[in-house]
Amino acid sequence: MDRTARDAVDDVLRTTRAVRRRLDLDRPVGRDVVLECLRLAIQAPTASNTQDWRWLVVTDAARREALATLYRESGRAYLEAAVARETEPQTKRVYESALALTETLARVPVHVVPCIERRVDGAPTVVTASAYGSILPATWSFQLALRTRGLGSVFTTLHLAREREAAELLSIPYETVTQVGLLPVAYTVGTDFTPAARPPVESVTYWDHWGGTS
Repeated sequence: MDRTARDAVDDVLRTTRAVRRRLDLDRPVGRDVVLECLRLAIQAPTASNTQDWRWLVVTDAARREALATLYRESGRAYLEAAVARETEPQTKRVYESALALTETLARVPVHVVPCIERRVDGAPTVVTASAYGSILPATWSFQLALRTRGLGSVFTTLHLAREREAAELLSIPYETVTQVGLLPVAYTVGTDFTPAARPPVESVTYWDHWGGTS
């Protein structure tokens, strides 16, 4: 990969943000662009070549409204309390943004529910890690692909507190399929996203043993 291509990839990795407030609620999102991004997403590495990810794309307004209701009822009280108690400015903004999404989620034109075609409830850590080790890389690839096309998303999980109800709503076979999250997808209002504030990588990286710095 030449330097120009590498710099372009690095920029996408640096600036793909969790987008909640800057989702364009009025601009339609075509099926073709969603499929294009998912086509790239499923190129992500998979655990044991299982390829058991499945993607439920929800565009029907009534189902989006019902999903948004489950999301709001699952998380609004928690988010309101988090906003009230949080004192660190950046974290408080994140909670405020998540709380705002509870009011706008139904209007986001596309909801994508990544799923695994198996259940791992109560399974050993090695099994759970392997299962999620396929769907999560693919989900992130999907979000990166969205970014390069002027769309945004955020990986949310609050509706999973009501996973069985969501399964009934979307005709997902609950006994054999695990929902992993919910991604609201829309074009973004502007594309000028910048890197997030993060600690120096040296402060969160250890060498050879926990706490090792050299």
